[in-house]
Amino acid sequence: MELLILVLVGAVIITAIADRRGMQPALIIVVVALAVSFVPGMPHVELESEILLTVVLPPLLYSAALGFSVPSFVRNIKPILGLGVAMVVITAFAVGWIASLLIPEFTFALALLLGAIVAPPDAVTAVAIGRKLGLPKRLMAILTGESLVNDAAALSLFAIAISQIASTHAFIDNPLALFGYNAILGPIVGAVLGYLTLWIRRHLRNPALETVQGFVVPFAAFLAAEHLHASGVLAVVIAGFVVGSGSVHAGYQTRLQERYVWNSVDVLLEAFVFAYIGLQMRFIIEDLREARESLLQITIASLLVLAVVLLIRPVCVFAMFGRGVVSRHLDATVAVEIPPTPRRGAAGRRDPDQAPEWRRRLRERIDNRPLTWQESTVVAWTGMRGVVTLAAASGIPLTVADGSEFPERSAIQAIAFVVAVGTILIQGPTLPWLINRLHLRNEDEERYDHEQTVRAEAIVHGAADEVIAGFVNNPPADLDEVTVDFIKETVARQSRDAEEMPDPDAHTARTDAFAALYRNVLSAQRDALVAGRENGHLEDEAVRAMLERLDLQEAGLTARLESRL
Repeated sequence: MELLILVLVGAVIITAIADRRGMQPALIIVVVALAVSFVPGMPHVELESEILLTVVLPPLLYSAALGFSVPSFVRNIKPILGLGVAMVVITAFAVGWIASLLIPEFTFALALLLGAIVAPPDAVTAVAIGRKLGLPKRLMAILTGESLVNDAAALSLFAIAISQIASTHAFIDNPLALFGYNAILGPIVGAVLGYLTLWIRRHLRNPALETVQGFVVPFAAFLAAEHLHASGVLAVVIAGFVVGSGSVHAGYQTRLQERYVWNSVDVLLEAFVFAYIGLQMRFIIEDLREARESLLQITIASLLVLAVVLLIRPVCVFAMFGRGVVSRHLDATVAVEIPPTPRRGAAGRRDPDQAPEWRRRLRERIDNRPLTWQESTVVAWTGMRGVVTLAAASGIPLTVADGSEFPERSAIQAIAFVVAVGTILIQGPTLPWLINRLHLRNEDEERYDHEQTVRAEAIVHGAADEVIAGFVNNPPADLDEVTVDFIKETVARQSRDAEEMPDPDAHTARTDAFAALYRNVLSAQRDALVAGRENGHLEDEAVRAMLERLDLQEAGLTARLESRL
């Protein structure tokens, strides 16, 4: 335990130093940990895979889902599922095929197990880099959504491969049926726990207890789903979606506390994970040396698998997102008319007006704009591996059903760790350079974000004016006209300018009226924002951004009042 604490403290210190110097913390942590692992006498820092899967992974996924907009997920559902599911499956089988050719001892099941372990990218570093360098919001949404989905696909393949190799009885023998069971029941468990959490919060009305309860949600969702043999990853993600969407109805203290608390948890866990990755390499090499006479074959195989992992993503990304561009170019160049049929309209396409209502609404919500080649290039190079690869490699059982050793366990772990460290060391430092060189900037997106901000400001100002007008028309009986005008002007200014904070100096009727009116204004503004989101006039991102401004204003007001009174 003392050693784990030292690792955590060291990782946090390195993160602070790297952040101050403008470097990537994950890259520096891995490099330092690799060097430290070869220090003579360095003990082996090892955790059970269950700890990594149940203690580290759920809070990281839950935190990302809390801050992620469900409408953004739906809007970008096509690229998210393409990258998060199809890409994982393609990568797993491609790596499996290559590994089975390179290492004669690998059966296809063993090779597929390796593929499932190295298939899911960890978008934590990519998203952090993109946020710092100002990637377009759509690109950020795609990368974040992919990271929330791909873990479930990879871990499902991992479980199927383990059951085949170890001859253990799976809950459902048919792989496709098992995958479908995971994909359906996991989200149901997450949704139930998410709505249960919101119901409990409405009755708690205590920001500290609500924040503590929030810590329990990801672990409860993961364990409950795994107990039912469903996908714990999907349960955590859906629970985060539900709680995050419902947070607009919570108190301002709860939202502020959760925002900063979960940011701190992310930094802590991510630093520990990357340090743990670096510290394992020496001991994996030692285990491999004991299991094999020569390391040359595994070294070559590791480098080739790393090359496949680095190359397969760009190929698939441009195949997925470049196909539409090529198709439209061909349609424009060679205009071929296909005779209409009773089922299809002109040009052989289905008439969209004949589709069911729910399908038309869903089609309107989905963003079908193609990615530019610059955006596709960035997506193609965001394939760093992380916590899931580490946890899955560590989670390979020691023995199979008959008690014998799990075949080629050390070789699979060695290749997986080389791929994880290699992607971090290669793509980590080059991604910021690539983003800067491509000059990614979407003027239409910037204009749209500005329009949403202006619209949100207009909504909250209108709500404030309505509440203030009601106060002026029906003022408290114990206030004279001059005091009413003063309160009206001060609250009106404050509702439009977060910098000008009220400064009451006594517990009087004036300060009570001021505080009550201002809180009524904030409540009306929040209700107007939520209504604007529900009726489709405002995007969820704009609502959350404006809510944060209102929360900070109310926090400042409350602090002033409490300090004076």
